[in-house]
Amino acid sequence: MKEKMVKMKFTDFECNLLINGINEWRNQLLEADYPTEDVDALLLKIIDKAEGK
Repeated sequence: MKEKMVKMKFTDFECNLLINGINEWRNQLLEADYPTEDVDALLLKIIDKAEGK
């Protein structure tokens, strides 16, 4: 099955808010000793796109 690609546009403020929120979630996962590989990949994608504006 082919995955659907979704594109969204965010302001700088919204992008920073999204990055900070996902990073907080990642920190909570680390504290609870849960794996973070998928969250890490998502966070890196968002950061890469934010820097490429």
